[in-house]
Amino acid sequence: MNPRRDMRNNRVALFDGIEEGGIRATSSYSHEIDEHDNERAMEGLQDRVNLLKRLSGDIHEEVDSHNRMLDQMGNDMDSSRGILSGTMDKLKMVFETKSSRRMFTLVASFVVIFLVIYYLTR
Repeated sequence: MNPRRDMRNNRVALFDGIEEGGIRATSSYSHEIDEHDNERAMEGLQDRVNLLKRLSGDIHEEVDSHNRMLDQMGNDMDSSRGILSGTMDKLKMVFETKSSRRMFTLVASFVVIFLVIYYLTR
């Protein structure tokens, strides 16, 4: 006979009746174990579902609070934009007025110098 086949038969004979999770049980005992395992698994799933529900509720509250803060920040930015645009308009007016005054002063001084030189050369 083949020694491999003999070894295989011995192994089958030795481990006959043993499953991966343990020894095979009778059907009624196995059914009770399965029910008990199912109950524990369902309790574990229920705990996980409750945890996920609480986490999703917390995430929802956090998102709502961040949306409120962003809306408030947007409103604040709009009001500050209005204030800054008013300030910029005032600064433009000041600079335009100042430039006009400079230009007027420069033109007036050239005219006065031209008239003085004209009268002096006559």
